Amino acid sequence: MIDTAAISCRFSTLAPLVDERVRRLLAANEALAIGPTGISVVSRATGLSRQAIRDGIAELTQGTPSLPPGRIRKPGGGRKPLTVHDPELEQALEQLVDPHARGDPESPLRWTCKSSRNLAKELQNMGHQVSHTKVTQVLHKLHYSLQGNRKTREGDGHPDRDAQFEYINTNVSAALAAGEPVISVDAKKKELVGDFKNAGQTWRPRGMPEEVRAYDFVLPEWGRATPYGIYDFAHNTGWVSVGIDHDTAEFAVETIRTWWQRYGQMTYPTATRLHITADGGGSNGTRHRLWKWELQRWADESGLTITVHHFPPGTSKWNKIEHRLFSAITQNWHGTPLVSFAVILQLIAATCTTTGLTVDCAIDINEYPIGKKITDEEMATLNIERAKFHSDWNYTIRPRDTTG
Repeated sequence: MIDTAAISCRFSTLAPLVDERVRRLLAANEALAIGPTGISVVSRATGLSRQAIRDGIAELTQGTPSLPPGRIRKPGGGRKPLTVHDPELEQALEQLVDPHARGDPESPLRWTCKSSRNLAKELQNMGHQVSHTKVTQVLHKLHYSLQGNRKTREGDGHPDRDAQFEYINTNVSAALAAGEPVISVDAKKKELVGDFKNAGQTWRPRGMPEEVRAYDFVLPEWGRATPYGIYDFAHNTGWVSVGIDHDTAEFAVETIRTWWQRYGQMTYPTATRLHITADGGGSNGTRHRLWKWELQRWADESGLTITVHHFPPGTSKWNKIEHRLFSAITQNWHGTPLVSFAVILQLIAATCTTTGLTVDCAIDINEYPIGKKITDEEMATLNIERAKFHSDWNYTIRPRDTTG
């Protein structure tokens, strides 16, 4: 008569003290002692699966353990991650969060204003079997985190802010679906060139920090570097022109022109339209006449129709270039003095991420004087079509007919 209670008692006494592999071997030893029906009897008494007991018997009967030292199961064993069974889960979650993503140009983190429980419910409605705890795990994998509010803005936000976000998201999504190029543009903060302190830390021999200047005064022989960036939504690639002069609209459009000549027209050989998302201020600001004038000149040269969407006031940090390109560049060169333009170019070009970002760059030695004015008469010649919704933020510039 087999005493299953005794088997259960012995197993329950030892099981909490050993790892998974030893539990498997203990059950297998009991099964071998019982005989032909041992696997079923021990499985009922211990709660282990029959397959686990069979694996234990195989290890015992081989004479030597079949597993490498330190392992308790074969490589690849255990339950597969949910993202393997549901490969579309990450993309679905990213689509739910992305239109509401917020970012900081000095941080690689992005964060969401939606709770993990609400996101789980929405995913379940879409047919994904996922819990709120799994949503949290996937968000961390996608480099999102929950963060508190930070006081960074003065005054109230624009009443049409959220509506503009949705307008941008709808139009950008449609353009990407149609295979049209979509880029995010902006100027990164100017950087002092020379042996100045750069925020962050890097590995060096103990007690031997790199010595830099005590005061941050511009070196006349080097000046400042003005990086202006282009981020390609569809291909996760970046281009940066490092200017040596002023950050003007002429410099901004010249950067876009250079990107198109070097990469854009080869990547999108059949494209007739380019979509741009941009900040509402600076060299590519909504009220900047020179920005529109230079875009018109380039549209005439390239034959491209250019659609521009500006982010509302105070929200430029949410433009994709901030947390998909500039933050990666900042992380790559943190703690490294930008001692020359050559070093700046090397650090930018070496920037990459685990999501596949690649970056190329070049120095722009042209001069871009400030103070250029565009007259009313010149503005009247623009071939510009303004959108019905916020015509100041959304507009399309088409090539002018120069045949006449």
